[in-house]
Amino acid sequence: MPSKQDLRRRIRSVRSTQQLTRAMKMVYAAKLRRSQAAVAEARPYAAALGGVLRSLAGRVGGSRHPLLVERAERSVTLVVVAGDKGLCGAFNTNILREAAVLMRSGRWEQVEIVLVGRRAVDFARRRGLAAVAAYPELMKRVTAEGSREVARLVTERYGNSRTDAVYLLYNRFRSILQQEVTLERLLPIARVEGEAGAPAAGTIFEPSPQALLGEILPRHVEFQVFRALLDSQAAEHAARMTAMDAASNNAEDMIDRLTLTYNRARQASITKELIEIVSGAQALAER
Repeated sequence: MPSKQDLRRRIRSVRSTQQLTRAMKMVYAAKLRRSQAAVAEARPYAAALGGVLRSLAGRVGGSRHPLLVERAERSVTLVVVAGDKGLCGAFNTNILREAAVLMRSGRWEQVEIVLVGRRAVDFARRRGLAAVAAYPELMKRVTAEGSREVARLVTERYGNSRTDAVYLLYNRFRSILQQEVTLERLLPIARVEGEAGAPAAGTIFEPSPQALLGEILPRHVEFQVFRALLDSQAAEHAARMTAMDAASNNAEDMIDRLTLTYNRARQASITKELIEIVSGAQALAER
């Protein structure tokens, strides 16, 4: 059994760790509230913009934008969005495992990857995977400028027929306790069935649908990337907050067990001293 001094040191050490995990939980709870608000504001706009573009693309008819042309998916670009740090449970492990499964699945003949987040870059480096582009610092602070850079890269590659489709792989924020690994096709944008042909009566396009599509479509791609990064950021904060809460609870249980062991050791020491005192007094009385 460890000595009482060792147990006291261990208890102090665990208490210090518990204070750290509780502080981190509070910090990421505040960050989660801000990220959650940003996600809640972005989702309706992203959904509405996607609906408008699909409808507009359906009315263009034979004149198609290069980003709407669907091709057989032989070579695809996979944008892997992971976290910037650890200490967030299985958040990074789940997304990186899914990326590895997709690359080995044989679903596509060739998969090129675009890495977002330091953990994704480290994952590729350890496995010797070559990436088209890497953005290790982007998840430190998600900005429209950073997402625009990623969107421009994938848009250019798809528009130049260097890839047949672009997919986003990220953690979708569902709730504080649930983050869902999501594979979402970014390009090409699917047309809504039944909307091709002439526009409805009374509909006036100014400028033409083709011109509108050419202006709005790149912005749509940028915003979809931005929305996915916000989702992933909120999911990471939620995962880290949950992990720190679990660590604090585990530290409390460990402190209780160590305190019980310390009290038993202390009681055993006191009992031993009492036995020695009684034995000594009895020995003196028998002389």
